[in-house]
Amino acid sequence: MKNEEIVIEELNTLLRGTYMGIRALEHHIQKLDDIELKHKFQSMQQEVKHNAQKIAERIQDLEGIPADSEGLSGRMHSMMHNVMLSENTNDIIEDALKGIDNYGVEYSEEIVKGDLDPESQRIVEEVIDNNRRHAEKLRQLLH
Repeated sequence: MKNEEIVIEELNTLLRGTYMGIRALEHHIQKLDDIELKHKFQSMQQEVKHNAQKIAERIQDLEGIPADSEGLSGRMHSMMHNVMLSENTNDIIEDALKGIDNYGVEYSEEIVKGDLDPESQRIVEEVIDNNRRHAEKLRQLLH
């Protein structure tokens, strides 16, 4: 596998995970009653959608075909997540924080360790930094 193909596959893995994040935030938004909090989650979701768009464009620039969903295993995870998600506001915030910390930051960093070209690396770092900001916003909501 050529390096460019590896980069495309890693970016697609990150993109599928980003779609999972969009879907998870949708679940959170649906369960929230507080309008102000709902708007904060919607704002985060818009930023995550923008991240997905940046990743997809980079894949296209590399002559790859971007993923257009979270994939089959992602859909299964998403369905289970929606069923098991609490209606309690603090539980929703904690669930979102856990997802962003575990997948949006830590797992994303693992996916893309060392194999990316400089432009792809810059985009991925932007996405991960954005996820870190979201996690910090959620931490502040819990305190």
